[in-house]
Amino acid sequence: MGKERSGTGVFSSAERAVFRRLNTPEKIQRYLDCEIVYNKELDGPTCRSPRRVMRDRTGHCMEGALFGAAALRMLGYPPLLLDLEAVRDDDHVLAIFRLRGHWGAVATSNYAGLRYREPVYRTLRELAMSYFEDYFNLQKEKTLRRYSRPVNLLRFDSIEWMTAEEDVWAIPEYLCDIAHRPLLGPGMAARLGPVDERLFAAGLVGLVR
Repeated sequence: MGKERSGTGVFSSAERAVFRRLNTPEKIQRYLDCEIVYNKELDGPTCRSPRRVMRDRTGHCMEGALFGAAALRMLGYPPLLLDLEAVRDDDHVLAIFRLRGHWGAVATSNYAGLRYREPVYRTLRELAMSYFEDYFNLQKEKTLRRYSRPVNLLRFDSIEWMTAEEDVWAIPEYLCDIAHRPLLGPGMAARLGPVDERLFAAGLVGLVR
């Protein structure tokens, strides 16, 4: 686990107190699940910084990933994002971390199965594939197709991504522009069946409409 604490002093003492409580990846996920309301962007698109997520108590998948990356950075992990790309569906962004050679993830989603992953995956492809069965749209199609390389958010420190009052659109724009690797081989997508009714119902538990 690398030491990536540079820049953490930009938070206020009250904000740092929140982060001190989140001293494991599991606690970061619990904070996102229990204290942050899913952002449906009813007032228009947003890309809040972690400071604004804490203050507004709301965040969607991108905003939750940014908060997760900042909280992981406070623990000494590099602030890494991984983008999952879908068809006929929204992309999904994870804050990822590596522990003892294995990858895990912290994430916000309106779907129950697209959140935390324990650090048990040997490769990023394994981690991305762990989301495949739970990644579906409301037409019950399995939609996950590609994943990106890890993006270290240190490259965005110049725009103060952790504390900016303005939306940090440069980050999702960058994630959309970088290359993604396919998860399925030729012909596989055409053979996919619909999502099982029970899995579909389970995935919608807690859905914010």
